[in-house]
Amino acid sequence: MMEQLGVFGPFAANVIKAIVVLVVGWGAADVISGIVRRRINAAPRIDKTLGIFAASVVKWAILLMVLIAVLGLFGIAATSLVAILGASALAIGLALQGTLSDLAAGVMLVVFRPYRLDQYVDIGGTAGTVVDLNLFFTELVTPDNVQIIVPNGQAWGSVIINYSAHDTRRCDLSFGIDYSDDADEAIRIIEALAADDPRVHDDPPPWVRVTSLGDSSVDLTARLWCDAADYWALKFDMTKAVKEAFDKGDITIPYPHSVEIQRQG
Repeated sequence: MMEQLGVFGPFAANVIKAIVVLVVGWGAADVISGIVRRRINAAPRIDKTLGIFAASVVKWAILLMVLIAVLGLFGIAATSLVAILGASALAIGLALQGTLSDLAAGVMLVVFRPYRLDQYVDIGGTAGTVVDLNLFFTELVTPDNVQIIVPNGQAWGSVIINYSAHDTRRCDLSFGIDYSDDADEAIRIIEALAADDPRVHDDPPPWVRVTSLGDSSVDLTARLWCDAADYWALKFDMTKAVKEAFDKGDITIPYPHSVEIQRQG
């Protein structure tokens, strides 16, 4: 019994030390990565996306050193660990090829920055506001507050539509009027509403034209430039204002009609 205790005594002590190192190392990784993120984000010329990504890199680097220290407590030297990792690199690469692909894609996303934090984007058909970008995934939040996790490999390999990349956007509106109505008067009404709205830019000027002749309506298109932050509010407000102005000006907004023809005999 004494011999067994003599064998397990040092091992138990190393286990306790390993647990302490893991707990302290994990906490230190969180604290240091948080400091790195805050320091980088405090710089006005550096994008916040870079701060989050750098903090993630620092955290994982510290955790790797903690792992090496824990293995050292059990007699596994760093050189031995490197040799083991080198020997098993192929197996690890095959097993974690998706994770490694996400890691490489994360680096590319930070370098080329197709999107940043707080921007509204569409990634391969998934739309939302970017709230996090780390080594392995991008986190989006939809307008109805649903969390979406997109692996970086999938994000980098998909079509990315960034609705917040530019400060201004063009708001396109379509309206249909009856064939018996005065198209010039309808255009004048829309132009007057656009001129009275301070959100509509003068440069480029508002553009309103007859764009097509539909089956039951003459179709008008209005193209109005505005600040990106005003896009949706302008779209909804202008749609309502045009409808009300058309009603006052006796401009009819038609709807499709169907005619039933019956043949006797």
